[in-house]
Amino acid sequence: MAGRKFDTCFFERYARHTLETFLGSRFSALINEDRPDLQMPDKSLGIEVTRAMEPRKDVAQDLLLEMAGVESPADNDDEMGQIIRTGYGYGLQEGRYVGRLEYEYWRLAQPLRRIIESKVGKVGSGFYGDFEEYGLYIFCKDHLSEEEVRLTMEYTCDLQRHLDIRYSKLYISLIDRLYVCDLNTIDRPEHHTKCTSYDISRKMCKDFFLKSLD
Repeated sequence: MAGRKFDTCFFERYARHTLETFLGSRFSALINEDRPDLQMPDKSLGIEVTRAMEPRKDVAQDLLLEMAGVESPADNDDEMGQIIRTGYGYGLQEGRYVGRLEYEYWRLAQPLRRIIESKVGKVGSGFYGDFEEYGLYIFCKDHLSEEEVRLTMEYTCDLQRHLDIRYSKLYISLIDRLYVCDLNTIDRPEHHTKCTSYDISRKMCKDFFLKSLD
């Protein structure tokens, strides 16, 4: 694994495993393609996978630990060793570190609002092809409060409410929680959508990490 090259498939597999675990075995049929990243073979569902990071985060100072050659601390030797060997660290060490390959993924991340604008524009233009339903899965390194998740849902709904092609689901993946937001159930008087959250345990993080390396 020392010669592994950076690619985004690790995160796309990670997304698929979380969806299968929390939403059912149907999601195990998703295949890793392009435009969008995860697709049902029968074209019933296409999910674009992306990442967001707020500009207040200085990646180089706050998130990046250049792992190659760094001695593992006494605790959690196994996890630190895996970050060194694989170059990926998402889900390990409570999200504090970014591996040398994973860094390329976050280095290109746009702030949350801007990435949603971009992805909504693309789905509305037909960029992701012809699917019965579309989902947007966003990895976020920043902690989001319940209120910030709600505002993100509402912002997405507002952007796409006049579009013929739109996302029906928004998945927001934090290190320790997955939010599944139904964008078709917006309640105009209250301006809320239906959102369910799932806790991701430390054991689940480790399992998702290992499964996503293959």
